[in-house]
Amino acid sequence: MGLGEALLVGALIALVVSACVMTVTALIGRAQGRVAVVDIAWGLDVVLIALAAGLVAYCDDRADWRTWTVVAAVAIWGLRLSVHLYRRDRGDEDPRYENLLGGTVGEVGMAVAVRKVFGIQAVAAALVALPVAAGLQLPGRWTWAVIVGLMMWAVGVFFEAVGDAQLAEYRSTPRDQRPLVLDTGLWRYTRHPNYFGDAAVAWGLWLAAGLSVGWQMGAATVIAPIAMTYFLVHATGAGLLERTMMQRPGYPEYAARTSGFIPRPPKR
Repeated sequence: MGLGEALLVGALIALVVSACVMTVTALIGRAQGRVAVVDIAWGLDVVLIALAAGLVAYCDDRADWRTWTVVAAVAIWGLRLSVHLYRRDRGDEDPRYENLLGGTVGEVGMAVAVRKVFGIQAVAAALVALPVAAGLQLPGRWTWAVIVGLMMWAVGVFFEAVGDAQLAEYRSTPRDQRPLVLDTGLWRYTRHPNYFGDAAVAWGLWLAAGLSVGWQMGAATVIAPIAMTYFLVHATGAGLLERTMMQRPGYPEYAARTSGFIPRPPKR
């Protein structure tokens, strides 16, 4: 299998799986009258794409240790994320999505929700998973890229898991006993450790699955981590969340001294 065929097979796997997952998610969202369920499904979507790509490679006798290592890495990240968001889910709509849609699903209609949320998330998941879906269809060449990628993946999972745990502990503290904003732990160095972790995972998987095949596959799939980082910083991630957070007491001051994305010591 050549580079072009691997990219085509990978893209088809990613798009078909993602379309199926987000269709089911949209139907659930319609029944519940909200689109926030897409957050729970997103990590699972990428996991299923990776698993499907691994099975296709296995059926064609192209699977090796790298194949299942990458699939396992995706599964650990994606399932942890989905389980965490499921446990945190309160059954109501996320204000971010109401702002994005211009109202509730009942007010704007399901067609708008599909166009602005479910459809975009389906394409985003397929794009982010492209290095995995396509890269696993070819044998790995550069072991160093796999090792460096897994190290970056581990950093990303650490920031996600620890950041989520610290936020959960903060929210569980009574309002009158906690500071206005969470500015300790990882949140002292970045306002969005979980989103930074997501970006690190995306770059790590690109290294381990895409670039490890060779520079041509790496160049063909580097758009995936670039797009993921853009969405996390400017679109559906930090940028969207901060429109709401900036209205809260103490947050503008916190934002003035704390990095918006990449961890670094706070300003004095």
